[in-house]
Amino acid sequence: MWQKINNKLYKKFEFKHFVDAFSFMTKVALIAEKMNHHPNWSNVYNTVEISLNTHDAGDIVTEKDYELAKAIDNLMAE
Repeated sequence: MWQKINNKLYKKFEFKHFVDAFSFMTKVALIAEKMNHHPNWSNVYNTVEISLNTHDAGDIVTEKDYELAKAIDNLMAE
């Protein structure tokens, strides 16, 4: 579940292996590029942490963030 923390949508994803986490990040990157809306994220081994906010709107959460969060969640449902 995405949490709204400090003007960001945040979610932590855990995978079985590093390659699974990296594959997920690649898929997210392709979606984000198409949407022209890029996440703040970090990856350590099998864990990916993502924070979303809209930089050109003053670093607040906007509809763009909710749309990207939904697209990311849809990847996990595949």
